[in-house]
Amino acid sequence: MAKPTTIKDALARWEEKNKPTEAIKATEIGLQFQYPPIEKMDSTLGTLVECQKLSLSSNMIEKISGIAAMKNLRVLSLARNNLKNISGIESLADTLEELWVSYNNIEKIKPLESMKVLKVFYVSQNMIKDWAEFNRMAVPPNLVEITFTGNILSENMEPPAFLSEVMRRLPNLKKLDGEPIIR
Repeated sequence: MAKPTTIKDALARWEEKNKPTEAIKATEIGLQFQYPPIEKMDSTLGTLVECQKLSLSSNMIEKISGIAAMKNLRVLSLARNNLKNISGIESLADTLEELWVSYNNIEKIKPLESMKVLKVFYVSQNMIKDWAEFNRMAVPPNLVEITFTGNILSENMEPPAFLSEVMRRLPNLKKLDGEPIIR
């Protein structure tokens, strides 16, 4: 198989498609569906200082890294990759408002507890299996919307029982799996 696409190569392709915009000045960058897929996030991402929305979905990324310098990032999409956890997002605790990580292999979400402004967390179709891990979503003070369907925890319960338990554990939640929560 061909060697993986690097972030540098993906950004060069993005600039070619989005002329005359330079990646370092862009506020929104999509590097999803690269072929061959991106396997590693690296420090090249740190050059994207103006970027507010970054999509790296549908690649083969296993680890979140290289984003510490992205101080304007508000939305990070890493859905459909090979993530097992979300370690690496802590550097965005003061700015990240939306984290999209559905369709991965995530079992642990402890870094979520450091997020100060996170409002939206899409974590459906992952491997979260216990309430102890789920409860970490109660820590970010502004979290009001999550998707969680397709996780082991929710799949092993009747939907009304799961909803009831979610409402009890996340009193500030306004939307679950695309549906408004009515209390």
